[in-house]
Amino acid sequence: MALSFFGFGQSAEVDIVLDGQDSRKTAEIKAEDGKKERHYLYYDGETVSGKVSITLKKPGTKLEHQGIKIEFIGQIELYYDRGNHHEFTSLVKELARPGELSQNSSYDFEFVQVEKPYESYTGANVRLRYLLRVTIVKRLSDLVKEKDIIVHTLSQYPDMNNSIKMEVGIEDCLHIEFEYNKSKYHLKDVIVGKIYFLLVRIKIKHMEIQIIKRETTGSGPNTFNENETIAKYEIMDGAPVRGESIPIRLFLSGYELTPSMKDINKKFSVRYFLNLVLVDEEERRYFKQQEITVFRRSDKHRKPIQNANMLKKHSPQQTPQAFLDASNAHHVNPYREADEQ
Repeated sequence: MALSFFGFGQSAEVDIVLDGQDSRKTAEIKAEDGKKERHYLYYDGETVSGKVSITLKKPGTKLEHQGIKIEFIGQIELYYDRGNHHEFTSLVKELARPGELSQNSSYDFEFVQVEKPYESYTGANVRLRYLLRVTIVKRLSDLVKEKDIIVHTLSQYPDMNNSIKMEVGIEDCLHIEFEYNKSKYHLKDVIVGKIYFLLVRIKIKHMEIQIIKRETTGSGPNTFNENETIAKYEIMDGAPVRGESIPIRLFLSGYELTPSMKDINKKFSVRYFLNLVLVDEEERRYFKQQEITVFRRSDKHRKPIQNANMLKKHSPQQTPQAFLDASNAHHVNPYREADEQ
């Protein structure tokens, strides 16, 4: 990210280098303009440390300042309220007291075992980001440098979780039963299911399953829902007959999904639904919707590292069911070596 200057010109360049960044994993996240950005990847409880380098533009000159500090910030930005950044994490380290710089300088920093409770996220109406911000406080205008990082949150659910069984029907015309193998899926999982036609008296010509992402921002009368169809999967083309069953197999790894998020800092939620759509020969559409939980999984489980020094070394639609409580899962701190799914 470029330096932000509000004065008449820059007198120094600031660079933030993270410890162990040569071996640290990176991850992609969508920017506001839809393009992908790649940043270094961290997990909850992991130390964030490194070095701040300040290079004077003109050798022999002096840079007077009122202090130099670095902040670790986690914030939520709602696009309809851009002036306000809602900070849920804010840590500050003083790098230098007021004085002057007469030569290039560097400062070490360390935020030990930082809490990073939420996953980095960029959506239709909200953005959650983590960043390091260096500020050289000056009398007229501060000199600021920011560096984003990405945080992934990992959860672990039992391999056997509740399957979903539902019925959809129109009296004396249509009776369908469908079943999905579970209600919680990791990001690279496969949705396996079956649809049973118990009664068919209308001429169905097409059936598909959709994954709907619903982003909810705000609260009360200011609540806003943004629905996005992430995936469409045709499961039948042609008329079914009574007693027929159709298998479903939908691979999630091919789609851009995030974990489900429930009431993040009381600002937003992200929920996913499986939507069964039937279309008859008169182009009438029938729907049945069911909420699922999507989570990010780690295959390697690491014990939390207790010692800070060690840390440095390892540098008609049915109402969806209520969102499952987060207590059904437990979070793991895998650190950088974890393999995600």
